[in-house]
Amino acid sequence: MRVLIVEDSLPLAQALMRGLGAEGYACDHAPDGECALAYLGSFDYDLVVLDLMLPQIDGLTVLRNLRTRNDAARVLVLSARDQVADRVTALDAGADDYLVKPFAFDELLARLRALRRRPLDQAEPTLRHNGIELDPRTRGVRCGNAQLELTPKEFALLELLLRERGRVLSRTQIFERLYDGASETSDKAVEVIVSTLRAKLAQCGAGGLIETRRGFGYVVA
Repeated sequence: MRVLIVEDSLPLAQALMRGLGAEGYACDHAPDGECALAYLGSFDYDLVVLDLMLPQIDGLTVLRNLRTRNDAARVLVLSARDQVADRVTALDAGADDYLVKPFAFDELLARLRALRRRPLDQAEPTLRHNGIELDPRTRGVRCGNAQLELTPKEFALLELLLRERGRVLSRTQIFERLYDGASETSDKAVEVIVSTLRAKLAQCGAGGLIETRRGFGYVVA
């Protein structure tokens, strides 16, 4: 899951990036509203953690711009404003949830997990295909009767390909969903992750799940 953290407090932003990164999220940081709109215009995000009191352009303007463009990213507002009117304004502007500062990191994680589940409310939460079962809620993967032990990046890659089943994704497209914008890793890392994931799938008889389309990318057909 790719997350944009829009927060002008550098210590808080760094703490969030460390904590969310350890949970397998790929995080970008925008220190002001103008930078946030630039990120949102360049990349697709699953989740946005948004402060309201920002330099350049305020958080509500960022949020309204996001919704005007029909961007489907789920937005969790973080704000020191704790009045009911503030929460109502943010929710009416398109926020999916609102968390008042200071907050417990465990609660933020739980709220993000809830937002991740929300698009699946009308669908089967577990992704199933050719004997593979991936549960986004528990981050568990089963192949037949075996439980696969995947790294966060392997899990993210498999989830992405299963959700986009039938669509060929280029190495660049996959890289942009798995890594943050500040990463010094080359997009060739995708080939390594595909290789290690295939090896683990092969051990349970699903080695052909991920197909390579030469010159185009990868697909789960």
